[in-house]
Amino acid sequence: RNFSPFLGSDSVILLKVKDSRTPAPSLPFFEAELWIKELTSVYDSRARERWRQIEEQKALALQLQSQRLQERERSGQDLVELHLRVPLEREVPVTVGPQGPERARAAEGDEEFPEITEEMEKEIKSLFRGGNQDEVLSEAFRLTITRKDIQTLNNLNWLNDEIINFYMNLLMERSKEKDLPAVHAFNTFFFTKLKTAGYQAVKRWTKKVDIFSVDLLLVPIHLGVHWCLAVVDFRNKTITYYDSMGGSSSEACRILL
Repeated sequence: RNFSPFLGSDSVILLKVKDSRTPAPSLPFFEAELWIKELTSVYDSRARERWRQIEEQKALALQLQSQRLQERERSGQDLVELHLRVPLEREVPVTVGPQGPERARAAEGDEEFPEITEEMEKEIKSLFRGGNQDEVLSEAFRLTITRKDIQTLNNLNWLNDEIINFYMNLLMERSKEKDLPAVHAFNTFFFTKLKTAGYQAVKRWTKKVDIFSVDLLLVPIHLGVHWCLAVVDFRNKTITYYDSMGGSSSEACRILL
């Protein structure tokens, strides 16, 4: 049909209406698949690196433990040989130098480590046996220790924050005894916070304690798969870094200054 009588020469004929709500085409499937593969590869490489570091730390821990056992065996053999070769009446007396107040208890005949009786040994073994992992075994210092926490003390397991913090509080409590150096211990989150956020983030952590009135400051340091300890000794004006794996960290000492 001829619509020209009804339409002007400038008229527009609408042939097709495109819905503006139609979503834009998504990425091609192969591009999305490549992106997923790339992301998975990055995650896998990081996980493998993390696992490699953990395995290295485990191997180093086992090596150091073996070395300690060998050293103990050698020292025990040397001690036996010494007593066999030198008669008791000819042994050279050992001169003991002056001891500080913290050694007074040992000088009076106290044992350095308490003896573990058979009953104690049974109780310790019972704690390491299976059971309800959420069972509360000890509560003190506003902290709770469960069976799951205690299990970290068994064999070569990784110690968790709860065990470290509880032990730090035990040391502070023990330091209240006579002739022992006064001790204040920070919790396991202190050093990480100080390192990442600076002094302003932790300056209120000692609001209720005068740290300069104590003899020793204990700062537990977590290296991801390994625990270390920094000790600030106000008596000798020193900062000492302890690492059972033989590592050193001048950075940790500098941060604590």
